[in-house]
Amino acid sequence: MRHRNHSKRLARKPHQSRLMLKNMVTSVLLYERIRTTKKRAQVVKGVVDRVITIGKGPKKDLAIRKINQYVFDTNACRKVMEVLAKRYAKRSSGFSRVVPVGTRGGDGALLADLILIDAVEPEKVVETEKKSAVSKK
Repeated sequence: MRHRNHSKRLARKPHQSRLMLKNMVTSVLLYERIRTTKKRAQVVKGVVDRVITIGKGPKKDLAIRKINQYVFDTNACRKVMEVLAKRYAKRSSGFSRVVPVGTRGGDGALLADLILIDAVEPEKVVETEKKSAVSKK
């Protein structure tokens, strides 16, 4: 029985769930947006907010060690310390949000985008490059 066990298992064994969580946190921090199921996005959102809050702390050497426990890639840690901590310096919490997208075609699972607040939209950058390329011709 799972009485009073409030952690989300995400239909995996505990070690597999932790590894999937670390992978997803790393992807959100590097790409600032991922598409996944709604339950997974809700679990990852809390961890991402916690990692960014750690990165904003006063002790940078301690923060780096703590962040590396949550992510796989050192570039994600570097991005938290250099980019995201400065971007969210005036914000105390709520660094990410879950946006419902629809359902997955194969099994009907609810999908959602996990997006960092104030993230740079890569699609808009590509569109402006295409427009400038068309105008040059």
